[in-house]
Amino acid sequence: MNARMAKPSQPAGWHPGGLVVAASLWLATVANLPLWLAMRDLGLFAQSGGWLFALAFALIIAACLTGMVSLLAWRWTLKPVLALLLLASAVGGYFMLAYHVVIDTSMIVNALQTNTGEVRDLLSLKLAAALLLLGVLPGAVLWRWPVDYGRWQRRSLHNLLQAVAALLLLVLLVLASFSPLASTMRNHKQLRYLVNPLNTVYALGYLAGQPLRQGDTALQPLGLDAQALPATAGRPPLLVLVLGETGRSGNFGINGYARNTTPELARQDVASFHNAWSCGTSTAASVPCMFSGLGRQGFEAHRQHSEGLLDVIQHAGMAVLWVDNQSGCKGTCDRVTTVATGEQAHPQLCPDGQCFDGIMLEGLDRRIADLPAARRERGVVVVLHQMGSHGPAYHLRSPAALKRFSPECTGNDLQGCSSEALLNAYDNSIAYTDHFLASTIAWLSQQQAAYDPAMVYVADHGESLGENNLYLHGMPYLIAPDVQKHVPWITWVSPGFARRTALATPCLRDRADLPVSHDNYFHSVLGLLGIQTRVYQRALDVYAPCMLTPADEVAGLATARG
Repeated sequence: MNARMAKPSQPAGWHPGGLVVAASLWLATVANLPLWLAMRDLGLFAQSGGWLFALAFALIIAACLTGMVSLLAWRWTLKPVLALLLLASAVGGYFMLAYHVVIDTSMIVNALQTNTGEVRDLLSLKLAAALLLLGVLPGAVLWRWPVDYGRWQRRSLHNLLQAVAALLLLVLLVLASFSPLASTMRNHKQLRYLVNPLNTVYALGYLAGQPLRQGDTALQPLGLDAQALPATAGRPPLLVLVLGETGRSGNFGINGYARNTTPELARQDVASFHNAWSCGTSTAASVPCMFSGLGRQGFEAHRQHSEGLLDVIQHAGMAVLWVDNQSGCKGTCDRVTTVATGEQAHPQLCPDGQCFDGIMLEGLDRRIADLPAARRERGVVVVLHQMGSHGPAYHLRSPAALKRFSPECTGNDLQGCSSEALLNAYDNSIAYTDHFLASTIAWLSQQQAAYDPAMVYVADHGESLGENNLYLHGMPYLIAPDVQKHVPWITWVSPGFARRTALATPCLRDRADLPVSHDNYFHSVLGLLGIQTRVYQRALDVYAPCMLTPADEVAGLATARG
């Protein structure tokens, strides 16, 4: 008998292909709970053959994942890839369930461009539990599971054969269920954005390939011929563009809302467009679009990196300052003087590491004085980028002393709040925006000795507050509800600015219900500033019809007498 004890044999590892199939089935079923719940709510399971279609749909998802991951079933790539897919599906599944959002390229851009404050607002025990149960624990089991990869030559053949088999199965399943699949995807487009985690994979792939689709990435100049009108009575214009965040037009009292959320603006001589519409449903989509001058359709089709509104204003010789209390300007302020205020230390305006929008007015005189004097003599444009009503922590967007409505939802689990408390929290944020805009007007009024001041407030997008069980924003534009696209547009001009531009505020009020959109923003701002350039289109300037020339005044007087 051999003196050496025989070592116990190690358990045979899984075949990589089996691990790929098992993980794909898990992702296609458990991780896609938001998809199955949405299909149930749409009544698809109640239709004839509904459950059979759901089974085929799950197998289609599994086949897609299997074919994709099979090509990466190597010793150093398989487990990391599957672990990332599990984490992505856990995060995506949680947010789709918690807020009924969908995952598309716009949502991924929002996630990539978020800041620490926004991330902090989204953290919760439910999110931690979802990550633990659907991401970390399955990933830990996966990581410890023995896998027998074999020789690389054999592994190459097996990976290729499994990918081909998955592709063939995918084709057969699509053909077998083509009629209900095509009908469902055509009639319920939102479902395609719920397929987890393929929605995330597709969005990341689309964004990664964007530079290749754009072709020439060199910055294209815009409005190099821009010229500004000379200052009147020695006073140049001072235009403050308040870039609102998550503003629902229907929740502004001056737009007819039943609640008086805007009492301070109601006491000001302002004009408000009630029928204004956004370029997108997220900051990342709307802000670059509205400052581009291309309009929504033109911006979406544009393949070149071009200058925007602020560049044209600078070409006209004016001074531009961007003050940001948000997560950045999404590229629109890259070539102008920029100040970030979101993490300043101020005992009243910046509690808990985040600042109320009033912080942007602190020291604004000094910041303007630091701009080049030669440019200030031609005019100054200041953009104040609000935190506004950014969710889901709406209760953090208004200080306690200015809250008008209670009880208030004080968490980020919006579905766990009553409709009344959620609406109160959001409306309190609008009431604070009202206070901030009135404070901005008061500050501008103090500048009239040196400038002719004016203010334009336009929000970037709206928000869902539980209507049709939807929350937040960021839905694909074509299927997004109106509350995510209907935005406020409010204008105030000083007497000096009104004389300078011949702009009649009563005329704007008479046109309050006419449709306007972010497509008009670029041209309207240029028109207010009197900037002459070939890229300006008077037909898209919402203020132009209310700027009375001497000929218009004579004609109006003759009409009145006649």
